[in-house]
Amino acid sequence: MTNTVHLADRVGKLGVETAFLVAAKAAAHAARGNRVYPFHLGDMNLPTPGNIIEAAYLAMREGKNGYTPNAGIPQLREALATEFNTTRKTSYSLDNVAVQPGGKPVISKFLLALMNPGDEVLYPNPGFPIYESQIRFHGGVAVPYPILPGEKNFSFDLDAMEAAITDRTRLLIVNDLHNPTSAECSAEDRRKIAEIAVRHNLQVLLDEAYFDVRYEGESVSLIQEKGMVERSVILHTFSKKYAMTGWRVGAALGPKEIIDVIAKLNVNDESCTSHSNQYAACEALQGDQAGAREILSTLRKRRDLTVELLNDIEGVKCYSPGATFYLYPDVTEAMAKAGYSDYQPFLDAVLANTGVSICARTHFGTAHPGEERKYLRFAYSGIDARDIEAGLGKLKVFLEK
Repeated sequence: MTNTVHLADRVGKLGVETAFLVAAKAAAHAARGNRVYPFHLGDMNLPTPGNIIEAAYLAMREGKNGYTPNAGIPQLREALATEFNTTRKTSYSLDNVAVQPGGKPVISKFLLALMNPGDEVLYPNPGFPIYESQIRFHGGVAVPYPILPGEKNFSFDLDAMEAAITDRTRLLIVNDLHNPTSAECSAEDRRKIAEIAVRHNLQVLLDEAYFDVRYEGESVSLIQEKGMVERSVILHTFSKKYAMTGWRVGAALGPKEIIDVIAKLNVNDESCTSHSNQYAACEALQGDQAGAREILSTLRKRRDLTVELLNDIEGVKCYSPGATFYLYPDVTEAMAKAGYSDYQPFLDAVLANTGVSICARTHFGTAHPGEERKYLRFAYSGIDARDIEAGLGKLKVFLEK
């Protein structure tokens, strides 16, 4: 008897992390014997600091290989609370922390804990595509707000954010130090966002994945604004600062009544985060920081080189942001000069002719009405300086020929 599979309706609303689609094309190109310069994915080709690796190894040798409390081992929860109380001026205890297998699960669990079907959720566009995917998958209404170019960097369109609020709006997602644009809130922006959240009684997800990937100045959290600590959940990950993308360790931090629900979701989803890796995360927070400083130094050099080479290409304009490991250059004139008006044929031609693999604006959400400028996203976390120079040299020749 033939089996007919009827997938759930919600599956049609489930998106993907589009950078992985670009990665698949790049892998196919490389499999045909071609050289690829991987600017497409925010993975890291830098080693995890040795003291973190040794801590995981020691934990495994000591038998830390079974289940842990669903919210995470107390040592890591306390270490995270201490870290955030120092860097964000909070007064968290371990009851305000639920350890996660990476930062990404915090997005879905925040929505599951606080969003009912039909509720509207504000999210940045362009932005991390999993925001929209998870909102729609779990029955919410995804409402985008724009990111705009400014004098020295991108910024959040706070007027559009507030104008999009209706009587059905329940949640707000803010990714300060933003993927893909590296947009960063000013002190005035943080104050205004807090006022909007309080005035409209919104619960807020603060995605701070890149809080510690900072080259100049100091990162300041929205959690420090009046009225935010009681309504906000912070997404934290060890992936970026410590080059631990594949270790899958992160955390949600926020009000106890929300964190308790997220910990209960842990029970239902994955039981707990890898036992030994939680001890490694403790070492990351409390141990020698020389490795983390070296990672940051390498990323800063890559940023400076990539910005310089992009701005040397005719028709390309690129900011030099103070944080994250992404660049989001305006390539409107370069694309037009090369004879392209659509992103995909352009990306395909660039890959075929230069080996440079990149994401475009369309990988981070549908363009807003009236949005005409063309943008690409370059991630420099997974490519060495020598290959940055070689790849962008080929891109320059291709675009200027």
